[in-house]
Amino acid sequence: MPTHPYVSRFFVNTDARRDKLIYDLPEAWWSRPYEYEWCTHFISPHDVVLDAACGISHPLKFYLAEHSAEVYACDKDARILSHEAIMQNITEDVGAAAARQVEAGPVNRLHLAQADLTSLPYEDESFDTVFCISVLEHLSVQEAVLAVREFHRTLNGEGLLVLTFDHPAVNLPRMNEILLQAGFQYWGETDFNLPADAVRTDQWGGLSCFRAVLKKAQI
Repeated sequence: MPTHPYVSRFFVNTDARRDKLIYDLPEAWWSRPYEYEWCTHFISPHDVVLDAACGISHPLKFYLAEHSAEVYACDKDARILSHEAIMQNITEDVGAAAARQVEAGPVNRLHLAQADLTSLPYEDESFDTVFCISVLEHLSVQEAVLAVREFHRTLNGEGLLVLTFDHPAVNLPRMNEILLQAGFQYWGETDFNLPADAVRTDQWGGLSCFRAVLKKAQI
């Protein structure tokens, strides 16, 4: 299994993982330790980035705020606009210690918005990187088509889409078509085969997690 971070493929059990991102990650977040560790390869202190459908309690947006020039994060849940609601949700989902760790971090570079992925409130070519982590499995096919088009619109010409999603909740061949039809190309090699040692949960009928890194196709 290729280990280079630019390879789009399934996560496997031997991949690097981290059990803490701002706070200790709950065990139930089965794929997040692998996803977040992989995401760190695409973070630069000079970049303006988007955490798309960031969730309320999830920590990537807060981590990005410590390591990127400017961070935008959006979610359709209205609680994203309330600091108190965010802290309450972190406390409920993860614990009071996690909320305190988030509180201690910088917030001046983090810009939060309530928004649907199918209609993002950002200008064309706003971002150097768009992160969308384990979100597309919650969308219909038509919603995914619109969301991917919005990622393409809001990325700059050299920007990267850093994407993960659950399989088979997301049909991999169909998602590949959606990404290519929207004008993306894979940044590196691809391996669409599901390996025997893929990271897996038995919840929800059994899921594995695919990672993809893409850029705008050159015309």
